[in-house]
Amino acid sequence: MKGILGKKLGMTQVFAQDGTVVPVTVIQAGPCVVLQKKDGENDGYESIQIGFDDKKEKNANKPELGHAKKAGATPKRYIKEFRGVDLSAYEVGQEIKADVFAEGEFVDVTGTSKGKGFAGSIKRHGMSRGPMSHGSGYHRGSGSNAIIRDANRVPKGKKLPGHMGNETVTIQNLQIVKVDTERNVILVSGSIPGPRNSYVSVKSAIKK
Repeated sequence: MKGILGKKLGMTQVFAQDGTVVPVTVIQAGPCVVLQKKDGENDGYESIQIGFDDKKEKNANKPELGHAKKAGATPKRYIKEFRGVDLSAYEVGQEIKADVFAEGEFVDVTGTSKGKGFAGSIKRHGMSRGPMSHGSGYHRGSGSNAIIRDANRVPKGKKLPGHMGNETVTIQNLQIVKVDTERNVILVSGSIPGPRNSYVSVKSAIKK
């Protein structure tokens, strides 16, 4: 298992060897710093904690400053842990760059989807609308709220209007099309969640 943190820069397209067009997402992958190593004896599980994108020291609190100082690094804006890694291959303070991945590998990318505010049940859940004629009293509503007779309550999990988007989303099995080690940029096939300049985490695909 390998992983790195980065920033979504946008989308473009590249041409494959056979001339087909492949849509790709450009990710600024690293450089990241290993801030902490966790083991089963002290923490109950094994993982590495890495940070990405420097934060000004005046904007960091004392715990953040002390935590980064132990690793000989500056405070980071985006911090995340990766489990299932080989702890012996990492040291606290080590720098991780885009070359940790190679062209042709498959990865899972996790990010925060675009927030779309309050949305109705048709847009949010893809429900069907009612007749749009003048006599209909039902157009774009949610329909019946109770599926249990005499329940006198709305069942848990009922699909209703509410906040749409702004959720943690993972896209699996995206292939790395190209790795630019000089610029710390990787190109992955297809789209990934989130707007431009949003933070994402890239790790080895668990289903490959």
